[in-house]
Amino acid sequence: MQCNRIEVTNFRNIEHACVDFTPGVNVLVGDNAQGKTNLLEAIYLCALGKTFRQAKDAELVRFGQEECSILQHFSDSAREQSVEMTLFSGTKNRRRVYHNGVSLARTSQLLGNFRVVLFCPEHLSLVKDGPGERRNFLDVAISQLHPAYVRALQKYNQLLKQRNSLLKDAEIDRATFDATIELWSAQLAHEAAYIASVRYEYVQMLGRYVGEFFTGMTGEREQVEVQYKGTAHIEDDMYADRAYCEKAFMRLYTSHHDREIAAGSTLWGIHRDDLEIVLNGKYARIFASQGQQRSVALAMKMAEGEISRLTGDREYPVFLFDDVLSELDAFRRAFLLDEIRDRQVIMTSCEADLVGGSNIVLVKNGTYQRKG
Repeated sequence: MQCNRIEVTNFRNIEHACVDFTPGVNVLVGDNAQGKTNLLEAIYLCALGKTFRQAKDAELVRFGQEECSILQHFSDSAREQSVEMTLFSGTKNRRRVYHNGVSLARTSQLLGNFRVVLFCPEHLSLVKDGPGERRNFLDVAISQLHPAYVRALQKYNQLLKQRNSLLKDAEIDRATFDATIELWSAQLAHEAAYIASVRYEYVQMLGRYVGEFFTGMTGEREQVEVQYKGTAHIEDDMYADRAYCEKAFMRLYTSHHDREIAAGSTLWGIHRDDLEIVLNGKYARIFASQGQQRSVALAMKMAEGEISRLTGDREYPVFLFDDVLSELDAFRRAFLLDEIRDRQVIMTSCEADLVGGSNIVLVKNGTYQRKG
């Protein structure tokens, strides 16, 4: 899979830019705050329909403008495709999205057409921060591979909101709670079983590839393990049995009403699950140094790309690396560059000489010019 060209108008600090990309490594080079990451954000937006900086549409429109637009051309081994998007500064305007010229009713319909793997400095939080960061990593990665997962996750969140509302009002209206809690719990358990099963299967693959990449990156001096930790405490060999998983969640949702009413929220479910990362036999979240955190997070992203290739159409996704090389030592930098040689990578850097023989694009104040 390859991003061939992106044309951006009035997006962030970019008045207008048209940038062509080549197979292999493409490097956006420039000082800080010139627009390197903004272009990565536009590419990412075309893949997932949302930004990785949690920005609202109005915040993406260049100051003083009413709208911004993105037109991206990409291809795989089968055909060339396009995504076109218009975002508005006003809150009353709904974004317009087209895939191959056809209007999409929902932005989520973009998922899976153009797959990307993003690594940015904020991804150190995958290791050191709370479970929410790691769940989000899983959800983004899996969503690009399984459209049904997106629908299940959306439905789960809607059901969770309804069940939590019921729990908060239980002391005031116990009759309604008693009459409806089992119905909401059964629906929630059904969606939770599917999501947990898919997550567990993904993490099984993830752990294998993370271990391989991390061991290679550290010269076989260190080891890392990744495991799925669910609040339902389902045995590893039972995640494939969704009927069993559904019953396990249902038992939790029907056995602890008093505790949940006191808390005013659902205390168990996939919204509280986690990835456990163990580094050299110790919990990485507690004991990993910043350099180790970076290496683990990068290994997770490389593994995400490998799973995307094997699970999808046998083609690698496009890798988006924001300021990765400057924080790696020479050995890890050489390892990474060797690993990505057969994939398309679009990365940012303040130094052009960190990557030799690449397509260099010079970035200055929202303008982009190919070097040479």
